[in-house]
Amino acid sequence: MAFSGPNRYNRGIVTSGDDTRNPAPLTRRSARALAVPASAPASRAATHARWSRRRGVVGVFAGVAALAFAAASVGPAAFALTDASPAQSETETVYSSTIDDAQSLVVASGAVVSLDRDSYSAFEKPKPPPPPEPKVAAASPSTPFYSGGGAPSEWMAAAGIAESDWGYVDYIVSKESGWNPNATNRSSGACGLVQALPCSKVPGNGYDPVDNLRWGTGYAVGRYGSWAGAYAFWINNHWW
Repeated sequence: MAFSGPNRYNRGIVTSGDDTRNPAPLTRRSARALAVPASAPASRAATHARWSRRRGVVGVFAGVAALAFAAASVGPAAFALTDASPAQSETETVYSSTIDDAQSLVVASGAVVSLDRDSYSAFEKPKPPPPPEPKVAAASPSTPFYSGGGAPSEWMAAAGIAESDWGYVDYIVSKESGWNPNATNRSSGACGLVQALPCSKVPGNGYDPVDNLRWGTGYAVGRYGSWAGAYAFWINNHWW
């Protein structure tokens, strides 16, 4: 019994001893099966070589395309920057056209004279004059200061003030002059124990304590009704 036919790797045909003398004729199908495996490695190598060449060509074309795109993008900007500088340098203003002659003077002879600014003058607004100081009302020769003695009770009794009003009078006079007959207000000119204003209204001598208290009684009664009324007004307003 003989076994014939190609195996997978095309290594030969297994037959009996008699078959080697009279080999069976090969058919077209068996011949194609024997020929294809033998040429498969060569075809694969050729295909690989063609693919490698194609990939190299594609890589070259890709690199050239990238360089062309970069040149197209950067080129116009570079040219614009290169052209901008000369345009700016060519710009001329009124100041730049006259800077060379700013500090020089050309006379008829052609000589150039430099001008130096070594001084200047400034105007300062004058300050307003200070306001005048208030005049101090001085005692006139007709109203000399008091130089006599005495006590508040004696002065009030001599001025005809009732003892029931002495407390009111003492409070007001203590606040106004401190019982100093020669007290004078430098701003208003009020004088005496009750600070009569003006001092010239006091009959007699405004610095005399009796004359001053007598005038004060007439002022308190005429303006506030009594010494008590004058006291109440002073408590509320701190003046009378």
